[in-house]
Amino acid sequence: MIGEAGLDGLVLIGGDGTFHGASLLADEWGTALVGVPASIDNDVYGTDYCIGFDTAANCAVQAIDRIRDTARSHDRLFFVEVMGRRSGFLALESGIAGGAEELVIPEAPIPVAEMSARLEEGFSIGKKSAIVVVAEGETPGISFQIAREVREYLDYDSRVCVLGHLQRGGPPTLRDRVLGSMLGAEAVTTLLEGRSGCMVGEIGGGLACTPLEETWQKRKQLNATMMRMFPFLSE
Repeated sequence: MIGEAGLDGLVLIGGDGTFHGASLLADEWGTALVGVPASIDNDVYGTDYCIGFDTAANCAVQAIDRIRDTARSHDRLFFVEVMGRRSGFLALESGIAGGAEELVIPEAPIPVAEMSARLEEGFSIGKKSAIVVVAEGETPGISFQIAREVREYLDYDSRVCVLGHLQRGGPPTLRDRVLGSMLGAEAVTTLLEGRSGCMVGEIGGGLACTPLEETWQKRKQLNATMMRMFPFLSE
């Protein structure tokens, strides 16, 4: 169908799964391919930020801000679950921006007993409420299980809020609009220059092309500085 449509090139918008699947069919299609990263998980190798991540992160922070109000007024511990099946980018950045006390992310698993002890320490020095931001991991709704386990160590009124698909909708932020415009234009330019089999991304404030196969063969790492600073910021 693609050949019949007379398409010389395709711009693929998505994540590593999209790029992997399309690359397997590239020879059959006989069409040039250029990828544009779009994932609220922000876990695509070859770009600092994916289209959609900033919008989802802002949505999560707004929700955390609202939950913080009710947590403080009722002296409660809240577990706020955000998306992120194999990565904690969304949880990490929204957790920092929202002032969360604890994070639960796939890249840095934490024993429930240890997390409970740190939360209890915060309450012992005068905190009346706390927020734990949880990446959903492979099991959406995992926050309910974590909350039950924490209650075995910590006698504190707690609640769970799963943001779910709320993070996938709404008007895009300024950053996402600009990023989408820049990457879209660069993808078309790349095709017009006769290049194929790569993904355009933003790295260090500039634009760069990464071979498509690297987007699923290599794993994108969390920002090490953010990870190191979170314990200090959450005190």
